[in-house]
Amino acid sequence: MSAGSEAPSAAITVVLPDGQSHELPGGATGADLAASLGRRAAKDALIAVAEGTQLDLNRPLPDGASVSLVFPSSDEGLEVLRHSTAHVLAQAVLRLYPGATFSIGPPIADGFYYDFDLGADEVGRPRTFSDDDLEAIEAEMRSIVAARQPFIRAEVDRAAADELFAQHPYKIEILDGEADDPTSGPTGGVITTYRNTDEFVDLCRGPHVPDTGRLGHFKLMRVAGAYWRGDENRQMLQRIYGTAWGSATELSAHLERLTEAAKRDHRRLASELDLLSFPAEMGGGLAVWHPKGSVVRKLMEDYSRDRHESGGYQFVYTPHLANARLFETSGHLDFYAESMYPPMEMDNGVYYPKPMNCPMHCLIFSQRQRSYRELPMRLFELGTVYRYERSGTLHGLMRTRAFTVDDSHLYIAAEQLADEIERLLDFVLSVLEAFGFDDFTFNLSTKDPDKYVGADEGWERATDALREALHRQGHSYVECEGEAAFYGPKIDIDVNDAIGRSWQLSTIQVDFNLPERFNLRYTGADGEVHRPIMVHRALFGSIERFFGVLLEHYGGAFPPWLSPVQVVVLGVRADHDAFAESVVAQLAEAGFRAETVPADDPLGARIRRAKLEKVPYVLVVGDDDVAAGTVGVNPRGHPVRRDVPLGKFIARLADEVERKAADVGSSSSTGADVSAAVAAASD
Repeated sequence: MSAGSEAPSAAITVVLPDGQSHELPGGATGADLAASLGRRAAKDALIAVAEGTQLDLNRPLPDGASVSLVFPSSDEGLEVLRHSTAHVLAQAVLRLYPGATFSIGPPIADGFYYDFDLGADEVGRPRTFSDDDLEAIEAEMRSIVAARQPFIRAEVDRAAADELFAQHPYKIEILDGEADDPTSGPTGGVITTYRNTDEFVDLCRGPHVPDTGRLGHFKLMRVAGAYWRGDENRQMLQRIYGTAWGSATELSAHLERLTEAAKRDHRRLASELDLLSFPAEMGGGLAVWHPKGSVVRKLMEDYSRDRHESGGYQFVYTPHLANARLFETSGHLDFYAESMYPPMEMDNGVYYPKPMNCPMHCLIFSQRQRSYRELPMRLFELGTVYRYERSGTLHGLMRTRAFTVDDSHLYIAAEQLADEIERLLDFVLSVLEAFGFDDFTFNLSTKDPDKYVGADEGWERATDALREALHRQGHSYVECEGEAAFYGPKIDIDVNDAIGRSWQLSTIQVDFNLPERFNLRYTGADGEVHRPIMVHRALFGSIERFFGVLLEHYGGAFPPWLSPVQVVVLGVRADHDAFAESVVAQLAEAGFRAETVPADDPLGARIRRAKLEKVPYVLVVGDDDVAAGTVGVNPRGHPVRRDVPLGKFIARLADEVERKAADVGSSSSTGADVSAAVAAASD
């Protein structure tokens, strides 16, 4: 070896996800690993993960590490793509709007956002984006993508960071540790930055795609206001939302889903179908239910009551407010005060509108001595609660300030827990299926090792009971380690709707906290005093939110048993109106919600109006029907049938409505039943 030459670095070995060892030259990077695995891996890999730590592809891999590559097809890959696209958004805005400053820009579900402060105009008014500005910003982003600018990581000290971000006060505040930023590095340790060009650098922990050319399948969606740090007393920033995907096909499919979701927006449908409204005079987050919406709500509540009554639950009612002492005992004033309405000073104490029903149910249990023979005790209430939500978080029925919870609290002996959880799962799923959901996701949240009440043994028993119930029924689930509330583990059940969106609805939650706080006790078979385990169970979540989810799931076209109007009867001409009214009378006598519309307008216009109102059945009657006692059946979404005997139609409709729990199914099942019903009635 000649003088001055360097010995080659020793080779390194990494372990791939399939367990195979893979040898690489010393100093090899994630990009080198991808290249060694083939052209496709080299082209598509975004970052590497070594021993659980995400690394940019140009960073060396540790010898002996377990290493995987991340691709755009994975959730982890999409998060990297979206994070990198957020940086490109920030670069474009700072280039187009001199003097603008930026704060944070994290990836989020289906996309990303970035928050900006555009400063003030010449008369001191805050500058804002408009939706029209998005086109120019997006064009600038595409020029940055086309330039294939590399993302260059650097570690800097605090003095260098202060110099880099001297003109960006929000970044300085992040460095000072006064704000949480999901995109920043730890302020007490290494400060990392990512630079695209000499003109743009961001404070960020990374990692990022190798260069901007890996991006491109994105679209800017909308502009919104957002307070810095979510504090309404701080600066109002301008937030730009975008979406980004791994391919043009995925982006197109997502935009199509958004278009369909907009058509199904429950706020628009509720207004168009005259179901409910949010009058400004009421204040934000407060709905009034119109007659048609109230019909659907009553059907939901009646079904829930019937199922709970047959399921061994006892009905209770509790007041809408209570003395502050109750919420001190329950801990809500310690842990939940920000979401409660202000106190009301009365001559005999301080009162609060109730944020939850559970403390009052505990009082019912504690009113007398209980025996093991009474357990499980299952209490049920449709109880309205009141929670203060910031105006910016309100969203129709999905997030309101007053809502009714289908609230159950079960008091159980420890040895009963596993069987009762399994029974609860059966109950919850059967009710959700009755309303048309059949695609579920289960999440099991386990103990946070640092924040919990109760003994470890109890937590283990409760968590094992939840696991066992899921295993017994064959449900796959995601275990969310450390995400349980401090008072007990839980199962969350999400449903996927007709267009594939996920909604968190039902919860089964074990609680060690309230039985302790309220000193709940029962006498066991051994004659000793024991403390029950408490289980919270919300099935709908809330009547309001569940109604909103149903409305969007069905696009307003409720199945017949839930439809506010099940049948509209139309005479072809005015001289058929009397027969149409007699058909309505027979339908009403059979228990159906039916109405007629006089022939003051052309038949086609009346049929179209009934279709727009999403009525399941439109019956048309003319001369032949008057003579024969038949109807023409125009079922929603299916072919028209003529000369159907009214009695047979009523019988088949009654059977369909009666079987609601078995065949509401998907939004298409109604049409299938209609076709079968009409065909059968015509035979």
